[in-house]
Amino acid sequence: MTKRKQYSKEFKLDTISLVLDQGYTRSRAASSLGINANMLRRWIQERNRPK
Repeated sequence: MTKRKQYSKEFKLDTISLVLDQGYTRSRAASSLGINANMLRRWIQERNRPK
């Protein structure tokens, strides 16, 4: 069984910033970083979820 890749909080925040602050599309940011666009969508949703 393969292990899931884990990303640091800093990497996630930097990736989210590409979309929200720098105008990248989710798919463009995800493909340039080699991650799945759906995973990036989930990270953005989790960041915007009220605590």
